Amino acid sequence: MIFNKPYGVLSQFTPEGRWRGLGEFISLKDVYVAGRLDADSEGLLLLTDDGRLQARIADPKHKLVKTYWAQVEGEPAEADLDRLRAGIRLSDFTAQPAQVRRIDEPPGLWLRDPPIRYRAAIPTSWLEIRIAEGKNRQVRRMGAAIGYPVLRLVRAAVGKLSVAGLAPGEWRLMEGNINDLRA
Repeated sequence: MIFNKPYGVLSQFTPEGRWRGLGEFISLKDVYVAGRLDADSEGLLLLTDDGRLQARIADPKHKLVKTYWAQVEGEPAEADLDRLRAGIRLSDFTAQPAQVRRIDEPPGLWLRDPPIRYRAAIPTSWLEIRIAEGKNRQVRRMGAAIGYPVLRLVRAAVGKLSVAGLAPGEWRLMEGNINDLRA
């Protein structure tokens, strides 16, 4: 199944502290998250009842490309983005080269609740970032490493599967296998 995870929801069924859980939105039993999103990130989350498929989706060795839309503080130059395209050293690993491009705000993007912080003196811009990894807070850390903190992060797609047509908190069932996901 695919789910459009809203901001403030954990990639687990039970709530914890100030964060809500998936159980508030999904009543199906025996489905498990395949590839997590942090509570402060939004967008496409895959869930499955097939443990082998779950492992394959989450495992970077299968090179399943994930597409993110990142709203960053400031306006990165191409030279800044080239650092991400080359693979950038983070504190505990070197991120593989990413496909990165500047984009306009994605059409049809829902409002975030709560909205990101707004500062009139500091512009923001949007990036589309495609990676096959998915280490802890990787896209946010990549943005910080080049001097452009990520203010809002939306996973738009995993392979061929897209969040298009799903409002935050909505889900739909899908059929197929991991080979159907490859873009």
